[in-house]
Amino acid sequence: PEERLSLADPEWSDVHVVTGALKLFFRELPEPLVPYGLFDPFIEAVKLPDPQQQVERVAELVQSLPPPNYATLRYLLAHLCRVMERVDVNRMTRQNIGIVFGPTLLRPEREPGSLAAGMAQQNQAVELLLAHFDRIFPA
Repeated sequence: PEERLSLADPEWSDVHVVTGALKLFFRELPEPLVPYGLFDPFIEAVKLPDPQQQVERVAELVQSLPPPNYATLRYLLAHLCRVMERVDVNRMTRQNIGIVFGPTLLRPEREPGSLAAGMAQQNQAVELLLAHFDRIFPA
C-alpha cells in the first residue's frame, strides 16, 4: 500500500527536513535532473570566458532537456528564486543554493578523481541558472 504523509505533521515543520527530503529525492533519481549526457556540455558552458555566451549556451542546453526534466527544473529553480528573495531571513544566497543543489541536480555519471574540481562548476551552473532564470526559462 502507498504510504500517505501529511506535510501538516509536526515532523515537517522544520524547513531543513523538507529541504533534506527534496535533495534526497533528486539525489536518488536513477539519473540526475540534468541527464548525464548533458553534464559535460553544462560544465563547458560555465567555463566559457564570455558571461553572455555562458547564458546563451546554458539556455540552449536547458531547451534540449526532456520535457519532464525541463518542467521540473524550471519549477524547482522558480521556487529557489523565491527562497533567495528572503535572503535576509534565511541566508540562502545564490552561492549557498548553488552549493546545496549543484551536486544534486548536476552530477557526472562516474565520479571524477578530484571531487572538488567538478563541484565548483556544478555549483556555478546552478548559480547561473538562478541568476538568469528569466532568460533561460522564458515565460
